[in-house]
Amino acid sequence: MVNAVPRAADFGEQFSRRQRRRALIASTVGTSIEWYDFLIYGNATALYLAPLFFPQKNPVLSVLAAYGTFLIGFLVRPVGAAFFGNLGDRLGRKATLIVTLLVMGIATFLIGLVPTYAEIGIWGGLLLFALRIMQGFGLGGEWGGSVLLTVEWGGRRGRGLLASFPQLGVPIGLLLGYGALQFFTLTMGQHSYWGWRIPFLLSIVLVGVGLYIRLGILETPVFARLLEERRIERVPVVEVIRRDWREVVLCFMLRAGETAPALIFQTFWLTYAITILGLKQAAVYNYVIIAALVSLGAIPLFGHLSDRFGRKRMYLIGVVIMFLFAFPYWALLNTKATILMLLAVVASFVVQDLQYAPQAAVMAESFTGRRRYSGASLGYHVGAALWSGTAPIIALSLLTNFHSSTPIALYMMATAVVSLVACALLKDRSNADLSVEYDEAQRSLAPAQTSSSQATIRA
Repeated sequence: MVNAVPRAADFGEQFSRRQRRRALIASTVGTSIEWYDFLIYGNATALYLAPLFFPQKNPVLSVLAAYGTFLIGFLVRPVGAAFFGNLGDRLGRKATLIVTLLVMGIATFLIGLVPTYAEIGIWGGLLLFALRIMQGFGLGGEWGGSVLLTVEWGGRRGRGLLASFPQLGVPIGLLLGYGALQFFTLTMGQHSYWGWRIPFLLSIVLVGVGLYIRLGILETPVFARLLEERRIERVPVVEVIRRDWREVVLCFMLRAGETAPALIFQTFWLTYAITILGLKQAAVYNYVIIAALVSLGAIPLFGHLSDRFGRKRMYLIGVVIMFLFAFPYWALLNTKATILMLLAVVASFVVQDLQYAPQAAVMAESFTGRRRYSGASLGYHVGAALWSGTAPIIALSLLTNFHSSTPIALYMMATAVVSLVACALLKDRSNADLSVEYDEAQRSLAPAQTSSSQATIRA
């Protein structure tokens, strides 16, 4: 790993531009693979995993049991964020990202081999539970490192756009996951033993591709400088909790109005569309695939706009639109008209992207370099544990108890209010120099401010 960290003085413009491109590719491909691994489980939960591993006379209870294993993957993500964030701030971004890719990929591959309830009883569900924990643990370290590869290789200009590329991992992962499930279940049969398993097994191939790309990149100039100057924190994750707890709290609150609705749009939508609206599985998959394709353009566009108009302004626009969109979304779906349902699904992805695109830069910029991996990872993944994993369960429970989508819309609006408050309180560092430690910059400003005050008094 030492050979992978050049001296800070070696980062010339041409060298940096070449490495920036490599980092951008490595981050985007890596997060796409990781999100494919993580989201394919959610895609398969209601349709395959629930009846095969958690059979119940009541299909709602079966889906709820399957969503329990889905939830645990989110709950363990903050643990992975703390563990890998600490490693990333101490040992480097690149080395940590290679480990997270392996952990995630192996877990997803093994899910494709787990015997069903009919074969080994409850042990099948327990094995899924354990592998889902492994998935969540790996993903907890992936996102922060991928984002830092892009923002720390980039300059102040265009940082929002660069940081939005790792966010493309979600729509790409959805496209790969939905596409693979649809292809193999349609060609081999929906009830085929291997039809739903092959997409999980293919993860090992994607991991090989991801490793090849990531082994060819170097550490970021920010981390190289910190290492060269021997300014690495002894226990970065502890220092983040002690010194940057406010930013961590605001970051995970910031995620509420983006990630809770997102899981309803991406996962709960499957259950609602098939069981309530009576749509065929192929149609449901097609809606999401079209929406994910639109996201491929929307995310970099909104990332770029955050560079022009500021991160906070873009985020606030996204939160307000999400609040206003909650009721129209369900109203459009409940018409059961094909074009209106497609409009609802596509619009839901775009509305989420208004927040998701600038989110990576917002969180990375909120923490100083020595603690950036730990801080951004904790903020992002604690938010996932609190809001993402619980959202499908809350939505299903509300639907079961009230037999209406209205309470779900109200729940989505409430999460948007949480994000609105957090965004208003979070400091905007869109133009901050990420190579300068924030606390040192404040100390250097203090004497200048004091001198200025004294000069004013003398005048």
